[in-house]
Amino acid sequence: MGSAALWQLAARGVDVLGIDRFEPGHDRGSGHGESRIIRTAYFEHPSYVPLVRSSWRLWRELEAGTGASVLTRTGALMVGPPDGVLIKGALAAAAEHRLSHAVLDPAECAARFPQHPLEPGEVGVLEPDAGVLRPEAGIRAMATAAVAAGARLLTGQVVDGLATDENGASVQVGGRTFTARHVVVCAGPWTPTLLPELVPTLQVERQVPMWFAADDPPGYAPNRFPVFVRQLRGGFLYGFPALDGQTVKVGLHHGGEITTADAVDRIVRPADIQALSAVVRRVLPGLRPEPVRGAVCLYTNSPDDHFVVGALPDRPNLTLVSACSGHGYKFAPVLGQVATELALDGQTQHSITLFDPARLFEPDRPFQPVRRIG
Repeated sequence: MGSAALWQLAARGVDVLGIDRFEPGHDRGSGHGESRIIRTAYFEHPSYVPLVRSSWRLWRELEAGTGASVLTRTGALMVGPPDGVLIKGALAAAAEHRLSHAVLDPAECAARFPQHPLEPGEVGVLEPDAGVLRPEAGIRAMATAAVAAGARLLTGQVVDGLATDENGASVQVGGRTFTARHVVVCAGPWTPTLLPELVPTLQVERQVPMWFAADDPPGYAPNRFPVFVRQLRGGFLYGFPALDGQTVKVGLHHGGEITTADAVDRIVRPADIQALSAVVRRVLPGLRPEPVRGAVCLYTNSPDDHFVVGALPDRPNLTLVSACSGHGYKFAPVLGQVATELALDGQTQHSITLFDPARLFEPDRPFQPVRRIG
């Protein structure tokens, strides 16, 4: 989100400085792991659909402007019970926005995607407007485009604090103070550290996706094995085609340990392997159940799993872009555009009512337990 905001602000001709404690494309937060899903029939809420369409166009614009390869169209397959939140939500989004899609019964799914044997009572929904994003490449390309447009980028520096008032903002970095008319905070799992008022409502969650070898690698190539999301009892499994020609990346959405950005255990543990291997063995029999490797990354979760984007109460001249609750990367370019419009114009052309930070400060709003995978 930070690289996207930097890119979009610089494209508007703004004198903008980006500050990153690491280098663009690092593996310390939520923007690594070689692949991310982009999908349009958004089961979480139909309001996301116009945003992902805009983001898709901006990803292609980024590729054209930088020569980077970021997005590969593969289609997406959603699998689950017809009355489950995944299938019902995807079909509702498709209906409201007239999205191309197909509902597959077990026989049709077996014929087209034998890699996904359906269990009794499950169906599939296939949508063509979906694919794979390469997160590290995308972040580096946005940062490169920003600098080419005149942005300054300060890396390897930790923000020690920030303050805002009616006159502007100041940011403390390594004994120096930078002043600006406005500050955009895209700190991901470090957001509660920079903005302590969000500690009671945002949770940082440890996630461990893994790569599994395929018995028949060509059967898992991008042209034969779309990205997928599968509803299980209590949660979701997601995965990608074999981008390296050999291994399939799979992950459990939610159910991880609650931690902090600086205290997270970054070692893949036997318990991590056991939990995911058990699910892979059951629903993806064409993959060898012992993973080849894994990676630790972080979600920053809001109470309702929707994004938090906009102005904070009592924080003038500050725009927040977080928390994205584990499904935000695909929206990076359009949320960078949203942040730019809010910072410069005080409003945005995009509908972001669902993401209003004010909802976090409603009295007696409980934080919902992180969902477990069964």
